[in-house]
Amino acid sequence: MSRFAGQWVWITGASAGIGKGLALALAAEGARLVLSGRNKAALDAVAADCSGSIVETFEATDLDALPAIVARVQGATGGVDWLINNAGISQRSLALDTQFEVYRTLMEVDFFAPLRLTQLVLPAMVARGSGRIINNASVAGKVGSPLRTGYCAAKHALIGWSDALRAETAQHGLKVHVLTPGFVATGIGANALRGDGSVKGAGDDPVDAGISIHEAAQQILDGIAADRPEIPVGRAGAAEMQLLDLKRQDPEACFALMAQMAPKRP
Repeated sequence: MSRFAGQWVWITGASAGIGKGLALALAAEGARLVLSGRNKAALDAVAADCSGSIVETFEATDLDALPAIVARVQGATGGVDWLINNAGISQRSLALDTQFEVYRTLMEVDFFAPLRLTQLVLPAMVARGSGRIINNASVAGKVGSPLRTGYCAAKHALIGWSDALRAETAQHGLKVHVLTPGFVATGIGANALRGDGSVKGAGDDPVDAGISIHEAAQQILDGIAADRPEIPVGRAGAAEMQLLDLKRQDPEACFALMAQMAPKRP
């Protein structure tokens, strides 16, 4: 019997990467989906493989448009059971080379956008006495990784907010899950921002050697089914996944290791 049959699940960033993997896996489990992102053609292609899904195209940072979008989705579904805040953008630039507006973009996309969407979906979940909020953070939300100062800041904020939200909403029957992916083979490296705001583009990036989006989705759904508040996602024993334990067990060693990994400049 399907674990998630009949659940209405809203996924942002559903056109590719982990969001696409989750959409396909949830559809196979009998969930009903709302697929969101900026690229309608790509969303439609995913929707074609997810029977009965709804496509809702929007820009995550258009915060003024979100109330009407949420009202439309709630009306179409009769109430969202899960919200998966998956849309995001990464960074590949040293702090010394990063313009302030790039930091602002990272915070808007990776923190304020999921916060605002959750804020609008939350009251109906509380009134119903059930619901799940799933926020896709990163190992970089736990560890200060070089070339990602803004990304780390946004993901640390997302995890802190999620932890506090979990504490507040448990009394209402809600579950809040945080995902901490390591390397997953998606376009996140190619789409990362450089210090001047340009897109990095395809090329050598460690995330490209990560697990597939389908493996990631399976790990995530198994964690949600087990009601795990925090769900690591990655290849067991991989170096980046070991950082989660190292940061807890020996933070000074973790800080030193990150300093060794930082690109050196004159």
